[in-house]
Amino acid sequence: MTPKIPESVLVVIYSSALEVLLIERTDHPGYWQSVTGSKDCADEPLAATAAREVAEETGILALDDCLLPSGSVVPLRHLRDWQLSNVYEIYPIWRHRYAPGVTRNTEHVFGLLVPRDIPITLAPREHLQYRWLPYREAADQCFSPSNAEAILQLPSHVD
Repeated sequence: MTPKIPESVLVVIYSSALEVLLIERTDHPGYWQSVTGSKDCADEPLAATAAREVAEETGILALDDCLLPSGSVVPLRHLRDWQLSNVYEIYPIWRHRYAPGVTRNTEHVFGLLVPRDIPITLAPREHLQYRWLPYREAADQCFSPSNAEAILQLPSHVD
């Protein structure tokens, strides 16, 4: 198995009413989070990582040729790099996925505006269920402190 790259994205998916989509991890029931994922290769652009992870984990496609949302498709311009990054200690339960000696990850935060009624298709191997919550409640549900902090910053990143 190829070790994971210790550079990842966190994508806060939200509606215009500032409701946030949270997904529950299959490998740790009760762990709620936003979409997260590591780069596939060192030179993968962060926005591409974010769009890929959103598609893989929720079925939502962010496409640059999409003018109007339809089905599970939203305009790529709705995916925004918040220019925030967190460096954190990788939880010991997940360190085996990385190269020996890697203990820290750099996470880059993005936001994605979607219609509240967009169809969600979870990756069953990764997530059990999803829920929409007002952003403050969503932050309270996250197991990850960096995820909770990103969600609390949502209002400052909305046009």
